[in-house]
Amino acid sequence: MVLNLPQLHVKYKNRKDTNYLDAMIEMKIEKSQRTRETGISKHIGRKRTVPAVFGFREVKEDPKYEKDFANDLKKYPQERILSHYAIFRDSPDEFGAIMRRIFLKALCKRFGNSCTVDQGVNFKHPDTFDIGNAVFIGRDAYLQGWYRGSLKVGDHVWIGPNTYLHCCDLVIEDYVGIGPGVKVLGNEHVGKPVDVPIIKTRLEINPVRIRYSADIGMGACILPGVTIGRGAIIGAGATVTEDIPDYSIAVGVPAKVIKKRK
Repeated sequence: MVLNLPQLHVKYKNRKDTNYLDAMIEMKIEKSQRTRETGISKHIGRKRTVPAVFGFREVKEDPKYEKDFANDLKKYPQERILSHYAIFRDSPDEFGAIMRRIFLKALCKRFGNSCTVDQGVNFKHPDTFDIGNAVFIGRDAYLQGWYRGSLKVGDHVWIGPNTYLHCCDLVIEDYVGIGPGVKVLGNEHVGKPVDVPIIKTRLEINPVRIRYSADIGMGACILPGVTIGRGAIIGAGATVTEDIPDYSIAVGVPAKVIKKRK
């Protein structure tokens, strides 16, 4: 917006303390607010397409002090590091986010650069986790590791709020999106013999694989032994009991392929 002195004079001629620089800033702010309000209001109630943001996130090297601090923490027992993580787990500010990242660097086998760990994130056996770059872990997500298990997360993976990942043998490849409230299970009781309570029967561990660029809809459930193919889409609320081919769209309970993306 280009302003000239007559405009400013007309608007502020009755103000005795008029400072033209302040006035110019004020007019620009008012103009910006009007533009923003108009831009938002004209789209309300309309379907629209906007550019993606997270998938284009640039990976930057984390500050050296974070890595140094994390390396110093590694000399302490895991239980002690976890107890201190709990202090910052629910911190809403940037300092809390930095501290969560530092503690995970100290706890995990690998924890990449440019990652975000939101408030309330909990985990178990993080020493079995290998987490890539530019990974987002949403609020109140729970990553339940196993002392003999493994979690491998690629780069640019988005894990939504309230997600539950059972990390017995779980691989999530690059550019995967996992919607809010998704549940991924890694084992199940065999249920035999039938005269024994199910909870007392042996556990069967079955690998789960979510391939490159797959997208898991909100509230979906992925059962043990399933592979979600490259570029596949799983609809919201689906229960996936069998492998989904590459570039397929699957919905329902149990999930069934309804079409191919290409």
